[in-house]
Amino acid sequence: MKSKILNATAFLFTLCVAMPAQAENPAHVKQLRETNLCQQCDLSGANLKGAHLIGADLRGANLKGATLESANLEGADLTNANLEGANFSKSYLNSASLNQANLRQVDFSKANLSFANLIGANLINANLDNANLLSADLRQADVASQTLETANLESARLPEGVNIE
Repeated sequence: MKSKILNATAFLFTLCVAMPAQAENPAHVKQLRETNLCQQCDLSGANLKGAHLIGADLRGANLKGATLESANLEGADLTNANLEGANFSKSYLNSASLNQANLRQVDFSKANLSFANLIGANLINANLDNANLLSADLRQADVASQTLETANLESARLPEGVNIE
Protein backbone atom coordinates (compact mmCIF):
# COMPACT_ATOMS: atom_id res chain seq x y z
CA MET A 1 0.00 0.00 0.00
CA LYS A 2 2.82 2.39 0.92
CA SER A 3 4.58 1.74 -2.39
CA LYS A 4 1.37 2.60 -4.31
CA ILE A 5 1.09 5.89 -2.44
CA LEU A 6 4.76 6.66 -3.03
CA ASN A 7 4.45 5.80 -6.72
CA ALA A 8 1.36 7.98 -7.08
CA THR A 9 3.07 10.86 -5.26
CA ALA A 10 6.18 10.53 -7.43
CA PHE A 11 4.03 10.49 -10.59
CA LEU A 12 2.10 13.60 -9.54
CA PHE A 13 5.29 15.40 -8.57
CA THR A 14 6.85 14.60 -11.97
CA LEU A 15 3.70 15.78 -13.74
CA CYS A 16 3.66 19.06 -11.82
CA VAL A 17 7.34 19.75 -12.47
CA ALA A 18 7.04 18.94 -16.18
CA MET A 19 4.10 21.28 -16.76
CA PRO A 20 4.72 25.03 -16.43
CA ALA A 21 2.35 26.76 -14.05
CA GLN A 22 0.02 29.40 -15.41
CA ALA A 23 -0.88 31.41 -12.35
CA GLU A 24 -2.56 34.43 -13.89
CA ASN A 25 -5.98 35.28 -12.62
CA PRO A 26 -8.31 35.07 -15.68
CA ALA A 27 -10.59 37.73 -14.17
CA HIS A 28 -7.63 40.10 -13.94
CA VAL A 29 -6.64 39.45 -17.56
CA LYS A 30 -10.22 40.19 -18.63
CA GLN A 31 -10.29 43.35 -16.47
CA LEU A 32 -7.05 44.60 -18.03
CA ARG A 33 -8.22 43.95 -21.59
CA GLU A 34 -11.61 45.63 -20.99
CA THR A 35 -10.64 48.61 -18.80
CA ASN A 36 -6.86 49.09 -19.12
CA LEU A 37 -6.85 49.32 -15.31
CA CYS A 38 -5.36 46.54 -13.24
CA GLN A 39 -3.51 47.79 -10.16
CA GLN A 40 -2.13 45.00 -7.95
CA CYS A 41 -3.44 42.38 -10.42
CA ASP A 42 -2.03 38.88 -10.74
CA LEU A 43 -1.02 38.54 -14.38
CA SER A 44 1.90 36.20 -13.74
CA GLY A 45 2.53 33.94 -16.71
CA ALA A 46 -0.17 35.67 -18.78
CA ASN A 47 0.11 35.65 -22.57
CA LEU A 48 -0.39 39.27 -23.63
CA LYS A 49 1.65 39.01 -26.82
CA GLY A 50 0.84 41.89 -29.16
CA ALA A 51 -1.64 43.43 -26.70
CA HIS A 52 -2.59 47.10 -27.02
CA LEU A 53 -2.23 48.42 -23.48
CA ILE A 54 -1.58 52.10 -24.20
CA GLY A 55 -1.71 54.07 -20.94
CA ALA A 56 -2.56 50.96 -18.89
CA ASP A 57 -2.47 51.31 -15.11
CA LEU A 58 -0.52 48.29 -13.88
CA ARG A 59 0.94 49.79 -10.71
CA GLY A 60 2.05 47.05 -8.35
CA ALA A 61 0.86 44.30 -10.71
CA ASN A 62 2.50 40.89 -10.81
CA LEU A 63 3.55 40.10 -14.39
CA LYS A 64 6.27 37.64 -13.45
CA GLY A 65 7.04 35.42 -16.44
CA ALA A 66 4.35 37.07 -18.60
CA THR A 67 4.68 37.30 -22.38
CA LEU A 68 4.26 40.83 -23.73
CA GLU A 69 6.31 40.42 -26.89
CA SER A 70 5.42 43.08 -29.49
CA ALA A 71 2.91 44.66 -27.09
CA ASN A 72 2.16 48.39 -27.06
CA LEU A 73 2.45 49.83 -23.55
CA GLU A 74 3.08 53.45 -24.52
CA GLY A 75 2.60 55.65 -21.44
CA ALA A 76 1.68 52.66 -19.25
CA ASP A 77 2.28 52.90 -15.50
CA LEU A 78 4.15 49.84 -14.21
CA THR A 79 5.49 51.51 -11.07
CA ASN A 80 6.41 48.92 -8.42
CA ALA A 81 5.33 46.09 -10.71
CA ASN A 82 6.98 42.67 -10.62
CA LEU A 83 8.04 41.85 -14.18
CA GLU A 84 10.75 39.33 -13.31
CA GLY A 85 11.47 37.03 -16.24
CA ALA A 86 8.82 38.63 -18.48
CA ASN A 87 9.26 38.86 -22.25
CA PHE A 88 8.96 42.42 -23.59
CA SER A 89 11.04 41.83 -26.71
CA LYS A 90 10.07 44.13 -29.59
CA SER A 91 7.56 45.89 -27.32
CA TYR A 92 6.77 49.60 -27.39
CA LEU A 93 7.15 51.19 -23.94
CA ASN A 94 7.70 54.79 -25.00
CA SER A 95 7.15 57.13 -22.01
CA ALA A 96 6.18 54.22 -19.74
CA SER A 97 6.79 54.44 -16.00
CA LEU A 98 8.79 51.50 -14.67
CA ASN A 99 9.94 53.26 -11.50
CA GLN A 100 10.95 50.88 -8.70
CA ALA A 101 9.88 47.92 -10.86
CA ASN A 102 11.45 44.48 -10.59
CA LEU A 103 12.85 44.00 -14.09
CA ARG A 104 15.21 41.20 -13.14
CA GLN A 105 15.85 38.86 -16.11
CA VAL A 106 13.33 40.72 -18.31
CA ASP A 107 13.84 40.43 -22.06
CA PHE A 108 13.74 43.96 -23.49
CA SER A 109 15.66 43.02 -26.65
CA LYS A 110 14.72 45.33 -29.53
CA ALA A 111 12.15 47.06 -27.29
CA ASN A 112 11.48 50.79 -27.49
CA LEU A 113 11.90 52.32 -24.03
CA SER A 114 12.51 55.87 -25.25
CA PHE A 115 11.59 58.51 -22.67
CA ALA A 116 10.71 55.75 -20.17
CA ASN A 117 11.21 56.28 -16.45
CA LEU A 118 13.17 53.46 -14.84
CA ILE A 119 14.23 55.29 -11.68
CA GLY A 120 15.23 52.79 -8.99
CA ALA A 121 14.32 49.78 -11.15
CA ASN A 122 16.09 46.44 -10.72
CA LEU A 123 17.57 45.55 -14.12
CA ILE A 124 19.91 42.80 -12.94
CA ASN A 125 20.39 40.26 -15.76
CA ALA A 126 17.88 42.09 -17.97
CA ASN A 127 18.39 41.70 -21.71
CA LEU A 128 18.60 45.16 -23.27
CA ASP A 129 20.19 43.95 -26.50
CA ASN A 130 19.46 46.57 -29.19
CA ALA A 131 16.87 48.25 -26.96
CA ASN A 132 16.09 51.92 -27.57
CA LEU A 133 16.57 53.89 -24.34
CA LEU A 134 16.67 57.32 -25.97
CA SER A 135 16.23 59.93 -23.22
CA ALA A 136 15.24 57.24 -20.70
CA ASP A 137 15.78 57.95 -17.00
CA LEU A 138 17.72 55.15 -15.29
CA ARG A 139 18.88 57.10 -12.24
CA GLN A 140 19.27 54.89 -9.16
CA ALA A 141 18.52 51.81 -11.26
CA ASP A 142 20.40 48.63 -10.42
CA VAL A 143 22.12 47.76 -13.68
CA ALA A 144 25.47 46.42 -14.81
CA SER A 145 27.16 48.46 -17.55
CA GLN A 146 27.61 45.39 -19.78
CA THR A 147 23.82 45.04 -19.87
CA LEU A 148 23.68 48.37 -21.68
CA GLU A 149 26.46 47.80 -24.23
CA THR A 150 24.27 47.40 -27.33
CA ALA A 151 21.39 49.65 -26.23
CA ASN A 152 20.78 53.12 -27.66
CA LEU A 153 21.45 55.39 -24.67
CA GLU A 154 21.45 58.73 -26.46
CA SER A 155 20.53 61.45 -23.92
CA ALA A 156 19.66 58.79 -21.30
CA ARG A 157 20.21 59.57 -17.62
CA LEU A 158 22.34 56.74 -16.24
CA PRO A 159 22.85 55.59 -12.67
CA GLU A 160 25.78 57.12 -10.84
CA GLY A 161 28.99 55.26 -11.59
CA VAL A 162 27.75 53.61 -14.81
CA ASN A 163 29.70 54.81 -17.80
CA ILE A 164 29.15 53.57 -21.34
CA GLU A 165 31.75 54.49 -23.93
